[in-house]
Formats: sequence, structure tokens, C-alpha cells
Amino acid sequence: MTDDEWQAHTTRQAAKAIGEWLEARGKLHQPIRALAMWELEAMASNAIGNFIVLASQRIKAEPDQHPELTRLLLG
Repeated sequence: MTDDEWQAHTTRQAAKAIGEWLEARGKLHQPIRALAMWELEAMASNAIGNFIVLASQRIKAEPDQHPELTRLLLG
């Protein structure tokens, strides 16, 4: 998978994580502006956690192929 393909995949997975959080929370009829800061932070946390998992899996699957990603996670 190219870096661009991986970025698109990661973005889709983060969007899914945000969507799943919103669905679990309920109140989908409310506009985004009605969300409290803690709710926005929870969505961000889910998306970041998802990115870390995907990045870790990519590094494990392709050792020494993504030094900048390794530095980002370990630096």
C-alpha cells in the first residue's frame, strides 16, 4: 500500500471511529455545534487511538519501511 493509499485508509478508519462514537452517544439529530467540549475530545481521542493502532500494525507488517511513522509514534 502506498503512503497515499494508507493515509486515505487511515482517514476512513478515523471517520468510522468518530461515526461509531456518535451513534453510540445517540442524539444524532443534534447539530455538531451542540456538542460539548468533552464530546469533541472523546471523538478526537477515538480517532487518535485508531490512528495509533493502524500505524503500529503497519510498522509491524513492514519493519524499517516507515521510519517517519516510527519516529512519530515513538518520538
